[in-house]
Amino acid sequence: MSKVVAVIGASSDRSKFGNRAVRAFRQHGDTVIPINLHEREIEGLKAYRSVLDVPGPIDMASFYVPPDVGEHVIEEVAQKGIAEVWLNPGAESDRLIARAQALEIRPIVACSIIAIGKDPYEL
Repeated sequence: MSKVVAVIGASSDRSKFGNRAVRAFRQHGDTVIPINLHEREIEGLKAYRSVLDVPGPIDMASFYVPPDVGEHVIEEVAQKGIAEVWLNPGAESDRLIARAQALEIRPIVACSIIAIGKDPYEL
């Protein structure tokens, strides 16, 4: 079953994991919503500055931003009603995990690309 996935920290740089995630979730058949403050389009998809700017529901968010940025973004994720977040390697911190839990968001600390059966190094 496909999901609507927000990639927080999506990038147009194909060597970055924020770009590899966009490509991996698309290959997996999911609807991908790139989130980036500075980009208008990533991999041919419209990029949004915030999950709050995205029309319609989002099933999950995958974080590719430093933990201090994630601590701010998690508030918007809660406002949007996104119940599941993946904190990829380097995006996690004890404070971010605790804040997600306090907001009744389920944090998963793992690589979301591997979780869908893709090898990030082959993208």
